[in-house]
Amino acid sequence: MKTPTFILTAAADSADLALAEVAKAQPAAEVMEMLGEGIWAGTAVPFSSLADAWQQQPPIFVRHVCPVHLTLPLTETLDVRWLAEAIGVDLAAWIDPQTPFSVQTRVLPNAPYKPYDINTAVAQSIQQMTAAPLDVRAPGQILSIVITQRAAYAGVSLAVYNLSDWAGGMRRFAREPGQISRAEFKLLEALELFRIALPPRGIALDLGAAPGGWTRILRQREQYVTAVDPAALHPSLHQDKRVRHLRLTAEMYRKQGPDHFDLIVNDMRLDARDSARLMVAFAPYLYAHGSALMTVKLPAQAQPALIEHTFDILQHAYRIAGARQLFHNRSEITLHLKP
Repeated sequence: MKTPTFILTAAADSADLALAEVAKAQPAAEVMEMLGEGIWAGTAVPFSSLADAWQQQPPIFVRHVCPVHLTLPLTETLDVRWLAEAIGVDLAAWIDPQTPFSVQTRVLPNAPYKPYDINTAVAQSIQQMTAAPLDVRAPGQILSIVITQRAAYAGVSLAVYNLSDWAGGMRRFAREPGQISRAEFKLLEALELFRIALPPRGIALDLGAAPGGWTRILRQREQYVTAVDPAALHPSLHQDKRVRHLRLTAEMYRKQGPDHFDLIVNDMRLDARDSARLMVAFAPYLYAHGSALMTVKLPAQAQPALIEHTFDILQHAYRIAGARQLFHNRSEITLHLKP
C-alpha cells in the first residue's frame, strides 16, 4: 500500500458522490483504501492541492479532510506516551508556534486507544517542543490523527482547510430537556456551519413545521416564528405567544399574502424540485439581508441530476451560499440560500 497523503470522510451511502468530488477537484488523486465506514485514505496528490481547490468551491458530500504527514505502524504493545512522543518529534516542525492549535483524534473500532488520552498526551508533547498555545475551541491549526488497528496517521493543517471544525466532521449535540425531535440537530448544525447570525427578535418562517423541532430551536434564539403546517405542533409550543401556528399548507399561506421574514426554513419531505419551487415562491417575502435554509431529499438513484435541477430552479431567486451533507443529514443535503 502506498503512503497516504490525505484522509477524508463522508456518509457511507454517499461514497460515490464524495469520491467523485475528489476526482473533480484533483483528477490525479487516488482514493486507495477504506480505513473504516465512511473514511478513506488517498494519495497521488498533496493535501494542499485538495484543500486549495475546496476553498474555492467546497464539496457537498466530503465532510472532512485532513493531511497525512506521518504514518506510524502500530502494535498492541505500543503505549500512548510513545505515540505522543513519536508524533511530537516528527510534526513539531509543522506547527506555527504563534498560532493556537488543537489535536483531533479519531480512533477506529478495535484500536486500543482512547481519543481523549491521545489528544492530551500529544498536545502536551507539542507544547513542550513549540510553546504554541493550545485552544480546543477556536484553533487556527489542527494536528489531526486517525488510528486504525494497524497504523496511526497524523498531519497538520490550518483549521479552515479541514472543511469541518470537528474531527471527521462528526458534529454532535447533547440531547436537551424539552427536545421535540432529532431533526433539531440538523438546524443547529446548519446555523453553526454556515455561520448564520440571527438578528435579535428576528422574524422567521418555518414551512412544514410539525411537530415543531425547528420552531423550538428558533425560539431559543429569540425569533418570532410563523409555523406553517396543517398538522399539530408539539404541546410544549402551544402557550408560546411568539409562535404563530397556521394550520395551512405552505401554498395556502402563500396565497393569503405572507409577511416578510429574516429567515425562512424548510425541512419538508417533498420532491427536491417541488421543494425548490416552493422556496422560489416565498423568495419575495425574504428580506434582502435575510437567509433561507432548506433540506433537499435525495432519492436512491439519479442524485447528481436531481441536485443540478434543484439548483437550477433555486437560482431563479437565490444565490446558493452553501450546500453540504451535514453530519446529521440522512439521505439529504442542506442548502443555505441568500436573496
